[in-house]
Amino acid sequence: MTLTDRYRRPADLPPRIPVFPLRGAILLPRATLPLNVFEPRYLAMVDDVMSGGRVIGILQPEGSDDDDNESPPGKGGGLRRIGCAGRVTSYQELDDGRLVITLTGIMRFECIDEAETVTPYRIMSVSYDRFARDLTEGLGEEQVDRQNLLRVLKAYLDANRLKTDWNAIQRASNEFLINALSVMSPYGPEEKQALLEAADLKTRADVLIALAEIELASNGGTGSTLQ
Repeated sequence: MTLTDRYRRPADLPPRIPVFPLRGAILLPRATLPLNVFEPRYLAMVDDVMSGGRVIGILQPEGSDDDDNESPPGKGGGLRRIGCAGRVTSYQELDDGRLVITLTGIMRFECIDEAETVTPYRIMSVSYDRFARDLTEGLGEEQVDRQNLLRVLKAYLDANRLKTDWNAIQRASNEFLINALSVMSPYGPEEKQALLEAADLKTRADVLIALAEIELASNGGTGSTLQ
């Protein structure tokens, strides 16, 4: 059963989900996010979700771009209101106790409130209603200026001396390309949140293009790497 078959409407997702707050990290529908899990609270979280629906929310903490904490300690600290739910689609235990997992994005959510629990990780009550269109694969692809996106992407890669499988990029759908680039892009938390919250695929592509063009104009494309 594919993700598209499993989740057809917002009600198919749990209304309360554990969240993994990560600064500078976002997830988007049908894109993937690899995670190296080593903190005890998040190891416990993954163990718990693997015996249930396997759904985890990726949510950025509030705070400035120069905050040193990738994930805030304990259950304190504000969290952004918009995140994305993903399903654990790959799971590997390492000899040193770490877990390497991959989340595949399902749909975005809006936080309603935080549940009071005894778990070491945070659980949020969420609403998916604003983002029901996320479940329609490929929605809005025809509105994307693909040639302009590829032009700017090639300029960015060339300026930063980065190599990629250009044939694979050419074959990729607009949705896959835009969402995957948004997830892996090296931009800061505010830029990543703007990509996450973009109203539709065309808007997200336009934000990607604008960010790349600003960087190319400001520093000639040096000093950045795609991760």
